[in-house]
Amino acid sequence: MNSHSMSKLQSERLRNLANGNSLLKISLGLIFFTILSSALVYAETISVNVDGTNYDVDYTTSGMTISGIESDPDFISLIISVDVTDSPGILDITFDRTFFDSIFDGLDDDFIILADGDEPNFSETKTSSQSRTLSIELPTGTEEVEIIGSVFGRSVDETPQETEETPLETEDSSDEIPQKQIPAAFVDTSKDPKFYVERYVTEPSYRDWFEDNYSDYTFHEALNISKSELDKLIAAVEKENSELAPVETPKETSKTTECGLGTILKNGVCVLDERCGPGTFLQDGMCVAEPQKPTPTSFRGLGTELGYGLIAAFIVTGAIALILALMSKASKSKN
Repeated sequence: MNSHSMSKLQSERLRNLANGNSLLKISLGLIFFTILSSALVYAETISVNVDGTNYDVDYTTSGMTISGIESDPDFISLIISVDVTDSPGILDITFDRTFFDSIFDGLDDDFIILADGDEPNFSETKTSSQSRTLSIELPTGTEEVEIIGSVFGRSVDETPQETEETPLETEDSSDEIPQKQIPAAFVDTSKDPKFYVERYVTEPSYRDWFEDNYSDYTFHEALNISKSELDKLIAAVEKENSELAPVETPKETSKTTECGLGTILKNGVCVLDERCGPGTFLQDGMCVAEPQKPTPTSFRGLGTELGYGLIAAFIVTGAIALILALMSKASKSKN
């Protein structure tokens, strides 16, 4: 009887243990599902207007949110307003080539990306004939991301592959149309392209000269660099010039300095007036003698002479007294 009861109790314990293992598995499954769900990043779409045409842009974010996007047709760029809360925040964004692209000489060129004016880390993670996808790392606190390309609204028949075939179509007429010299004749290849870019940005006369004499060239074409390289150099030059710009300080009002007698003001300093001779000074346009100060020389001469007279008188008086004394003594001796 006791043995049967013990066996029944053990069976119930094993059954309860099995139920506990099932609950543990269910709990672990729920935890895993929660972690997986929080890690999933869902693609979102935002619309942007370019010259009256709306385009949809697909993107995903991690550690950040996007609050708006606008286009700048003059610089062929997209400006995205963001709020980055993690470090780093990740933005994966896809551009349809018919909407926004960066190409040079018919080939894919790098996009230029600025985060609050600085260049963040980014890479192109996916490229196809229809679209390009960028992955951008943004530091905490970033508020604005600008992505610069080379073209808005490029049609399908402007694909890089077809552009590369263009020289074959004009090959027969190449003898009639002169080929451009690349780089242009004025470019010294031993110099850094930044030298020419700096002059182009800071010297209006140099820019006018280039446009007058090389109107059939773009500036980056003349330097034999891509447009994105030119944009980077321009941004670097403008940043350096803004940092080196002198701070204007108010000019001090000049004050009149008065000089003493016999001196004149010259270059802000009192110097000896050499227009008149020694012992004279300029007064009312004429050289006049400086006033003479009395000296004690004459008094010293008179005192010296008086002293010599007194000494001589004492000597003569003494001699006379000595003679009289001798005479008196001689007279007494005779008596």
